Amino acid sequence: MAAKQKILIVDDDNNIAELISLYLTKECFETRIVNDGESALTCFDSFKPNLILLDLMLPGIDGYQVCREIRAHSQTPIIMLSAKGEIFDKVLGLELGADDYMEKPFDTKELVARVKAVLRRYTPAPNTAAGEDVDKVEFPDLVINRTNYSVIYNGHRVDMPPKELELLYFLAASPNHVFTREQLLDQIWGYEYIGDTRTVDVHIKRLREKIKDNAHWRIATIWSIGYKFEVH
Repeated sequence: MAAKQKILIVDDDNNIAELISLYLTKECFETRIVNDGESALTCFDSFKPNLILLDLMLPGIDGYQVCREIRAHSQTPIIMLSAKGEIFDKVLGLELGADDYMEKPFDTKELVARVKAVLRRYTPAPNTAAGEDVDKVEFPDLVINRTNYSVIYNGHRVDMPPKELELLYFLAASPNHVFTREQLLDQIWGYEYIGDTRTVDVHIKRLREKIKDNAHWRIATIWSIGYKFEVH
């Protein structure tokens, strides 16, 4: 029997945390609840979760700092939870490395669906047998493999959250094609992010920090329109 996937729930409102845990347990996840940022960092190391549900407003170390410290050494997916609905908060959370962001109050069934969706994107596919198709694109010094969710850049594997990899793959799979921010939002994030175009800019910025321009290709900005994967 496959081991249960583990979810770390970090929320100072224990009633909300218990409700989330109840729904996730029904879906056969193993959960652990902590109520502050320091406990979250300690529990992360011992519990080794597959995904973290992280509230922003925590006593002591807040959710932003927890996300920052975890991202310094791990790509474990993080879904941020917050009563704050400002674009600034969403963008800051994404800049720090969150994979998704949900505003409170949220529908618990939708939260479970998003947890499953993020885990599907994050979990690498099994090794592909010989002769089977591999979903990847290749350029000089760069291989983006969507079958096993890996990026090889200058001979080294680059760790990146699923959304970054999907955005890079989508652009690179159509070299020299210009996509608007709205098209990228629709393709990579879906309808719920329409209008929040800075989400794309944040992820492009993070991609450029990890993958520098090459003599043969680059991620190009098309001012006032969007982006393209430019091949020379």
